[in-house]
Amino acid sequence: MAGGKLSARQKMINLMYLVFIAMMAMNMSKEVLSAFGLMEAKFADSNTATTDRNVALLADLETKGEEKPEEFALPAQKAKQVSLISDKFFKYVETLKVDLLKDGKYELDPETGKLPFEKMDKTDILDEKWFTGDRLTKAGDAVMAAVAKYKKDIKDVLGADVKYKKANETFDKLFDTSETEDSKGKKMGWLDYHFKGFPAIASYTKLTALQNDVKVTEANMFNLFLGNTLTEAVSLKKYQAIVLADKSAFFAGEKFQGKVVLGKYANVTPTKLSVQGKEINLSDAIDSLGAAKLDFNVGNVGEHKIDGKFTFLEDGKPLEIDIIGNYVVVPRPNSATISADKMNVVYRGVSNPMTISFAGVSDNKVNASGSGLSKTTGIGKYAMNPGTGREVTINVTATLDDGSKVSDQQTFRIKDIPKPTGTIVGKDGIVKLPKRNVEVGTVGAKLDDFVFDLPINVTSFKIKVPGQPTVLVAGTKMNGQAKSAIARARKGDIIQIFDIKAKIQGNAKYQLKGVSPVTIEITN
Repeated sequence: MAGGKLSARQKMINLMYLVFIAMMAMNMSKEVLSAFGLMEAKFADSNTATTDRNVALLADLETKGEEKPEEFALPAQKAKQVSLISDKFFKYVETLKVDLLKDGKYELDPETGKLPFEKMDKTDILDEKWFTGDRLTKAGDAVMAAVAKYKKDIKDVLGADVKYKKANETFDKLFDTSETEDSKGKKMGWLDYHFKGFPAIASYTKLTALQNDVKVTEANMFNLFLGNTLTEAVSLKKYQAIVLADKSAFFAGEKFQGKVVLGKYANVTPTKLSVQGKEINLSDAIDSLGAAKLDFNVGNVGEHKIDGKFTFLEDGKPLEIDIIGNYVVVPRPNSATISADKMNVVYRGVSNPMTISFAGVSDNKVNASGSGLSKTTGIGKYAMNPGTGREVTINVTATLDDGSKVSDQQTFRIKDIPKPTGTIVGKDGIVKLPKRNVEVGTVGAKLDDFVFDLPINVTSFKIKVPGQPTVLVAGTKMNGQAKSAIARARKGDIIQIFDIKAKIQGNAKYQLKGVSPVTIEITN
């Protein structure tokens, strides 16, 4: 229509098209403006109705707070705070609406009492007042500050109480003032996105809608404080089947014992957590599902209990939830059991130390018995002092967690202490010594390569010098008669020390086998 020379008729047709398009735009604009006006009226009516309901809910809370102070005194107090905070912000938003009408010189129709919706098409009223380029003016900053203060004040009332966690999340979504992407993907501030470039009636409607959000929030809070928000709590869709075993380890052949319960994970942070008497660092222990990670030494073999407490804040007071559980410690398989079938031996005359245990069973639930067996200090520690006979059997019985008993036994051969070896000045067998060394030497006895380090005391012995009568000596040193006989010995003579009598130190009743003799060759 714009190119080349046009005839008068064509110019007229083109003009008619332009007029027609302009008329359509004007009609569409009026319809859109009217639609915003109708929405505003709906929000305004809703705010009036919600206000009436909220007044009734608040009155109900105040009454319950007086009748049942233990249960409703704190919720009623919180409700009053929410009412004051909401009323203040609601009135602030109302001043923004009044200023918008005043700046645009819009007045109510005296006959209908309605705003002139179709005339409220100006977009520059709030644009010039709240925005300057890509930044907000002081007036725009004041609006954002008022919204932020309202949000903070409401959240301060709710606090960290776990009962209000869902309400906190809903409130955050309803008053989310973070940046938003427009249709072209450009990030815009909350005030820009909702009010910049919009006709006055649209902005006015959005402010009324913001007031409606305030009233809805107020109603939600009052219902929450009254305990009327039960849908989520009782819905079985929110629960999971959780298996609770009676213990965390079972023996082969045992029946699994435990419970299956309906429950759900609470993604809430406690104010305190203690396990086994030790307070846990919350920042390290709580995961994204609200589960607490446990990390402690398991202790000795056997069954143990887990004892602790979760502490949450509910209704402004600490709420403690006991942590109760158990677990079973079984031996770590870090060694093999190797035994020589013919070497299960205990010795008569000595206290044979033993360690007796039952895999996976604590020491206080293990009972061992046998002739000469006694319990000593320490876990699984026993002493075996065998008596007469050639064998002894040790029986072991363990009581499992379910009360059932298991048993085992082991038979040991009983052997006497081997024959000691006689010594003179610490030497045994055939010894070459000067006469003087023999006269002052000490006669002793020892056990070669024996499993026990047993001290043996010699009580008497006999000495035979060639050509001299045999002399009986008490103790370990030569007496005068023995020394006299040794003095008559000549170089190369063989002296015999025999019939050595000895006792185990600390066990005089046990009769050792005969001590082997000592042969001495005189060297001077």
